[in-house]
Formats: sequence, structure tokens, C-alpha cells
Amino acid sequence: MVRIPRPLSARTRILAAVLAVACVGLTLVGSVTFLVQREMVLSEIDDRLEGQAGSLLSVAESEDDVAQIDDFATVEEFLRAAMDRTVPSRNEAALAILDGTTLIGPGVDSGIDISADDAFIARVLSGVERGVAVAPTTAVTPAGTLRYIAVPVSLPADPSRGVVVRSVELGAALRPVASALVTYGITAVAVLAAIGVVGWFVTGRLLSPIRRLRETADAITLTDLSPRLPAEGTDDISDLNRTVNSMLDRLEGSVDVQRQLLDDVRHELKTPITIVRGHLEMMNPRDVSDVTSAREISIAELDRMTRLVEDIDLLAAVEGDSFAMGEVDLALLTARIGELVAVIPGHRWRIDEVAEGTIPGDADRLLQAWLQLADNAAKYTPAGSPIELGSTWDAAGTRLYVRDHGSGIPPAFRHRIFRRFDRADGARLAGGSGLGLAIVDAIAKGHDGYCAVTDTPGGGATFTIHVPPATAELPAPVRAGDVLQRESST
Repeated sequence: MVRIPRPLSARTRILAAVLAVACVGLTLVGSVTFLVQREMVLSEIDDRLEGQAGSLLSVAESEDDVAQIDDFATVEEFLRAAMDRTVPSRNEAALAILDGTTLIGPGVDSGIDISADDAFIARVLSGVERGVAVAPTTAVTPAGTLRYIAVPVSLPADPSRGVVVRSVELGAALRPVASALVTYGITAVAVLAAIGVVGWFVTGRLLSPIRRLRETADAITLTDLSPRLPAEGTDDISDLNRTVNSMLDRLEGSVDVQRQLLDDVRHELKTPITIVRGHLEMMNPRDVSDVTSAREISIAELDRMTRLVEDIDLLAAVEGDSFAMGEVDLALLTARIGELVAVIPGHRWRIDEVAEGTIPGDADRLLQAWLQLADNAAKYTPAGSPIELGSTWDAAGTRLYVRDHGSGIPPAFRHRIFRRFDRADGARLAGGSGLGLAIVDAIAKGHDGYCAVTDTPGGGATFTIHVPPATAELPAPVRAGDVLQRESST
């Protein structure tokens, strides 16, 4: 069985990336520094060699007298005088060559002997065949890597030809630069180690909220959605924790709603199922009237279950719907609700107030919620009683209300009647699925608003949909025909 290697943790990958960047940076800095210092040393050597070549034309005979090359009778005499007064350092070498065969060394032995290197001497002689000084050049010899300059020497009265060679061994000259590079390398390794240690703890601390996030996610189950993340700071991680906590709040609320819905549906369906089953079990199949009665009761209960399922489906659609927000003309919306309720029998309908202007919202959903309140009032108030509808607008927002003159809503029930399957007592306990006001409340919340119920003066209940004012100024409404809504341009 092939084992798939475990992927590296984020902490390890981040630290590896930091160390890689630091390593590349330190390497570049060290390389550039080494090359610059090396070039500086080579430049100093070349300047010294060129200075020595320029001073060959004069030879000091004493402390005060300086003899020029033309003061000597022969080239050999000049070369010997020049070599006698040459004092090379330990990593330098000097040599005079007469007619390509005679070698004349300096008066003081140097640490480097180039007189025995025939290949080097041949290379020097080939370079000065034209009588021109050889610019500073590098040559690899048994004595080491040399940086040398060769200067031809001649006199008009002497046919002999001479060459003076001055050289510097680069290994010794560049040894301080190499030592500095080694020191830098050791320091760079120590710096990388320090970065690794500090980075390990820093990344661990920075990633600890992510680790707690993962642990919190692992701790969340369908039975326990309560774990939350600490979010006291103001950094990005704290913002992420707050966002995750908000998501968990919504998730917990959604799960609670689903659980409550399942419990309510189970409870609501249990009664009609029990009724249907009981009548079918008690029915006498030979008694036509008994069969007819059981059939009618079963169909009625099945119709009630159908309405319940339809209301649940509608509520789910409203709660999960992305409303088609636009500009809603309040005057036209009020006129339309008046037209719709006029066909509901048994009551005297009247439009009390009409607001002018527009609000942001979904006209279809607002009309649906308003009509649901009107239908609710018609069901639970005495036949023939008046029901008023109206719309008002002020700085606090828009109110769409339905005012009836029935038995009213007891104060003890007002905080719960907008919940699923909750109903008031008394006259308002009649039929219905118990989802109508929950649908109205969901539509109001979809507009960032809310529903409320108050007493009607003289008796009854007034249901109101509150819609907050727009946060931005809306353009002028479209008032052509029966247009209720114009889509927002945003």
C-alpha cells in the first residue's frame, strides 16, 4: 500500500518560505560584498604594479641622487642596479630578464621565486616582443596565482633587451577577503538559525487563532453549536474570528429554526393524522352514511394538511428569497391593496390614509404581507365589522397597517403571535395553519423592518408592518399607470 506523505503544515510552509527568502537575501548580500571587496583588492594591486612599472625608469643611487636609465651604459647595468634596490614583500616577486636568458633577481630574497618557472618566463617574453609593457595580467604558476606586469627596457647604445617583471601572489592578497567571507557565512548561518527559532514561535503565535478556529469547527456538532472564538483584538485575525462567530450565530439560529419547524410540523400533522386514522378504524364499511362521514372528515383533514404544507413552503420561500428590491410607490401600493381587499366578503373595507413617495422594497412581497394581515383580520373579526387599511410615512420610516374592531389580542400573546404555529386565544383560535403572521414577519424582516400589534381604540387590534427609511436618497418615482415598483439601478 502506497502511503501518501502528509502535507506540511501552514506553520512549516510559512517558516520555510521566510528562511528561503532570508537565505537568498543573505547569499546575494554576501556574494556582492565578496565580489566588490575582491575587485577593490585587485584594483589596488593593479595600481601598485603600474606605479612600480612607472618608477623603473629611475633608480636611486643614494639618498639624494637619482639616476635615470639614460645614465647607464648598458641595459644589464641598469637592470642590476634596479634589482639591487628592489625589496619585494612576502607575497610579491621581482625578476629582471636580459636577452631572454640571463635572470637577475632582487637584492633581497622574496617569499616567492619565479625564476625557475620557465613557462611563466616564456609567457612574459612573448608578451613583450613588441617592446610594449604588458598590462597587469593574471597567470597560474606553481608558486600560486600571480598578478604581474612586465616592462621592457632598452638603450639606444646597447643592442641588449631587458624585461623587468613585478608580480603579486593573489592567494595571499585575497586571503583577508576570503576570511571575511567565511566569517560572513558563519554569521549568516547563525542569523538563519535565529530567524528559524524566532519565526517558529512567531508563526505559531500568529497561527494559533487559526488552530483555535479549526478546533472550534471540530467541536461543533449538530447537538452543540455553542462554541465561539475569542475576538477581542482589532487585527485581521480578530476580524476573521468575529466573522466566523457571526456565521456560527446564523448557523445556530438556522438550525434552531429548523428544529423548531420540524417539531411544530410533527405536532401539527399529528392531530389530523390521528383524526383520519381514528375515523377510518371506527368506520363501518357496510354503513353508507358512516363511510360518507369518514370520507368527508378525512378529505377535510387532508385539505388542512395540504394548506399547512403550502404555508410551510411559502414561509420557506419568503425566508430564503432574495427580494427583488426597487422603488415602491406607496400611493399605488395602497390603492392596489384597496382593490384586492374589496372582493373579500363579510366586511366593510376602507382606506384611511395614503402615503406619498417611494420606499426601497419588493412591491410583490409587501403586497403579499399586507394582504395576509387583511385576510387575518377578516377571519378573526365579526362579520359586518369595519376594517381600515392605510399607509403613513415620516422620518422614522413607513407603516402599512390593518385596523380591525374585533376581540383584539391579549397582551400576554403579542410577543409570540408572529412565531410559527402560535395563535392567540379566544376568538382568534379559529382555524388556520398558524403560519400567516410568521410569513408577514419574515417579509418585514426581509426589508430590515418588523411587525407589531397594538390595541385599536374602542376594541380590536391594529397590525402594522414597519419599514425603515432608505439609507440613501432615491430618485423620483415613476408614476405611469399602475406601476408599483421600478427596479433599483444598483
